[in-house]
Amino acid sequence: MTGTHPLDLFDLDDLVGDEERAIQQTVREVMDAQVRPHVAQWYDEASLPVRELAVELGKVGLLGMHLTGYGCAGTSATAYGLACLELEAADAGVRSLVSVQGSLAMYAIWQHGSDEQKDAWLPRMATGEAIGCFGLTEPDAGSDPASMRTRARLDGTDWVLNGSKMWITNGSVADVAVVWAQAGPEHGGIRGFVVPTDTDGFSAPEIKRKLSLRASVTSELVLDDVRLPADAVLPEVTGLRGPLSCLTEARFGIIFGSLGSARDSLETALRYAAERDIFGRSLGSFQLTQAKLADMTLELGKGMLLALHLGRLKDAGRITPTQVSLGKLNNVRESIAIARECRTILGAAGITLEHPVMRHANNLESVLTYEGTSEVHQLVIGQALTGESAFR
Repeated sequence: MTGTHPLDLFDLDDLVGDEERAIQQTVREVMDAQVRPHVAQWYDEASLPVRELAVELGKVGLLGMHLTGYGCAGTSATAYGLACLELEAADAGVRSLVSVQGSLAMYAIWQHGSDEQKDAWLPRMATGEAIGCFGLTEPDAGSDPASMRTRARLDGTDWVLNGSKMWITNGSVADVAVVWAQAGPEHGGIRGFVVPTDTDGFSAPEIKRKLSLRASVTSELVLDDVRLPADAVLPEVTGLRGPLSCLTEARFGIIFGSLGSARDSLETALRYAAERDIFGRSLGSFQLTQAKLADMTLELGKGMLLALHLGRLKDAGRITPTQVSLGKLNNVRESIAIARECRTILGAAGITLEHPVMRHANNLESVLTYEGTSEVHQLVIGQALTGESAFR
C-alpha cells in the first residue's frame, strides 16, 4: 500500500521558504541521528542526557535560534516553529529542553536583562555550554502567577530570595535560573532575577514518577535565603508583563511543536495500517480506518495552516498574545486527539514503546497543561470576544 503523505494534500510548499525548509530538514536529521535511536529507552528510564544533547543542539544553532546576537542564529519565527515541529516529532521532552532554554531562560535575559547579564550568559547558553531554566510556576500558583509566594527583599544592597517553584524543566541540571518573585510595590512588584544555581541556598530536587514527559528533567526549585547582588535583577521590566512575555514566546513554539507529535503519530498509523493484515486484507483498506485517517489528516493540515499563518504574523511583528492562545488551544487539543486516535489503529501494539504513539499522547497531556491550560486560553479568547474578564 502506497499513498500520499498527509501534509502533501495541502500543497504547503509555497508557504515555506527555502532557508526555512533547509533548517527544518537539518533538525529532522539531527533528531534521526541523536534522539530517535535512544528516545524510547530514555522515556522508559525517565532520563534525558540534557548536557550532552544541548551541546549537539548548540552545534547546529538551535538554542535561542530566533534571537539575534550573542552567537544566536537570528532565524525567522517560522523557521523556529518548524524546528520545534521536528523536535517534538522526536519527543516533546526534547522540544521542551529547547523551548525552555531559548524561549524562556535566554529570551528573558535577551529581552529584559542588562548588557552584563547578556554577555555573561547568552553566548554560553547558545552553544549549550550553560543550561538555563525558568522559575515561575509554584505549587499553589500555576494559572494565577500573580498569587506567587516567592519573595525577594532588599538587605543592604543585596537581594534575598525565599520560596519554591514547581514543574521546572531543566531545573536539576541548570547552571542559571531565571526566577520570578514578589519584590513589593516599592520595587515594581514582580521582578525577575538571574540566579546562578551554585548560589548558597539554591537547590533543585528532581521530580520523579512522572507518567508524561519522562524523557525530560523536571524539578522543584527551592530558594532558602538565596543572597544575590543588586545587579542580579532583570532591569528592563517590572510586573507580570515580564514573565508573561516569555510565556508568549514559548507558547508560539508549542503551536508548531504539538503538530510534530501529531504528524509522527499519523505517519506511524499509516505505516502500521499498510503493513497489518486482518481478515485477509490490509488494515488500511477498511472504510473505518480510512475515515479515521482522513479526519486526522484534515485536522493536522488545518493546524499546520494556522501555525504557518501565525508564524508569518510573528515575523511581521503583528502577532498578539490572543492569537498565540488561539494557536496553542487548537493545535494541542487536536494533536492529542490525533495521537489517541492513532493508538486505536495500532490496537494493543499502540501501548508499547515499540511505537511512539502512546509516548506522544502521554507527553501531550503535559503540553495541554503547561504554558497555559486549555481553560486559560479559552478565557483569553472569551475575553477578547466579549470584553469581559472571567478570570476573577
